Amino acid sequence: MTARGIILAGTGTGAGKTMVTAAILRAFVRGGRTVAAFKVGPDYLDPAHLARAARRPAINLDSWAMDGATMHALLGSLARDADLIVGEGVMGLFDGARGKPRDGFAPGSTAELAHALGLPVVLVTDAHGMGQSIAAVVRGFATHDSRAPLAGIILNRVASEVHGRLLVDAIGEALPDVPVLGLVPRIAAMAIPSRHLGLVQAAEIGDLDRRLDLAAEAITPSLLDRLKTLAQPVVKTKNSPSRLPPPLGQRIAIARDDAFAFAYPALLDAWRAAGTEIVPFSPLADDAPDATADAIYLPGGYPELHAARLAAAERFRAGLVAAAERDACIFGECGGYMTLGRTLRDAEGCVHRMVGLLPLSSDFAQRKLHLGYRNARTLVTSPLGADGTVFAGHEFHYARIDDEGAGAPLFDLSDAAGHNLGTGGRAIGRVMGSFVHLIAQR
Repeated sequence: MTARGIILAGTGTGAGKTMVTAAILRAFVRGGRTVAAFKVGPDYLDPAHLARAARRPAINLDSWAMDGATMHALLGSLARDADLIVGEGVMGLFDGARGKPRDGFAPGSTAELAHALGLPVVLVTDAHGMGQSIAAVVRGFATHDSRAPLAGIILNRVASEVHGRLLVDAIGEALPDVPVLGLVPRIAAMAIPSRHLGLVQAAEIGDLDRRLDLAAEAITPSLLDRLKTLAQPVVKTKNSPSRLPPPLGQRIAIARDDAFAFAYPALLDAWRAAGTEIVPFSPLADDAPDATADAIYLPGGYPELHAARLAAAERFRAGLVAAAERDACIFGECGGYMTLGRTLRDAEGCVHRMVGLLPLSSDFAQRKLHLGYRNARTLVTSPLGADGTVFAGHEFHYARIDDEGAGAPLFDLSDAAGHNLGTGGRAIGRVMGSFVHLIAQR
């Protein structure tokens, strides 16, 4: 099976590319096609919706954080089991991280990744409230960089048949070489609610499959046929090494529920491929981690929305304390780091007792956005690697630190532009955590 791939990019955040991509994926599935999906950049929420649409796990590809071999290896993992791979871009087509452009592209942008992987780009353009001016928007994206040519356009939120003809005529007259592949109407069923980190998690939407099926009905067969024709063969590389973070142990207990859902599927797959056994447990159900696990991973998520339940989860807390006493490695990222701390103040100002294995006190009542890529150099030797190991990661949270407490800092941090951000996180023995989500090793 030779898999083919294509990327749906956007004019910017809010263009509707996640919902259009999900609707297209579900339409392919309903037509009997075996499809897989990826999301460009650091994101946990959108890939979960794409995974539900495609009915198989979706992964993240990130040209800022990953080297070419890692991206090709991950893309190849999708190509083994699917004949069509559909990627969703990040923000606008040319939007990326701050810092010096690489080969002329913004680092981490959809354009950079598409160029690196040789995948064609289709631009999802929000047509709501637009007429002939749509041609000026499309012209700007089509001519901005000749190395990122547009394979076609999908017009989203088209109000009516008359509106659609106006838009298509305007683009056809101005840009006859950029085809409009299809029109997507406003789909009320796909109005997915959002919260402070983005879309509500797919697992929390009880009728998500019904919504996806309704959205798929708005995708025309001609649009699907055109996407299949434009998709290009995925270049498979033999034995491409990936530089994802190493396994924390041989038997890893991983928190998995609505409070701890932000773990990259590709990372867990890589750990399994390395011979690691993954044992999920639910802190919200007051589960203790497996008593035979030599490592425990608390990924990010929404502990701030469930702080009272976590504070009352005595078996969960006792299990972590027992694991620390037997010298298991315990690692928390972002929400997991907050949970390993002493206290967490929720949005209403109530202070909740957390596990208390690290000296952190965090505050969600006085919110402040922390967002961006991070270079994280370890300052201690741990299962993550020797002192001085460097990871690429990202930070995205609203919590503030009241007191990070004593203890050895875990990372020395800098942003995407190389600016020093000081130290972050804490390590006490084999218990460690920080607000950084690790993506790949440098």
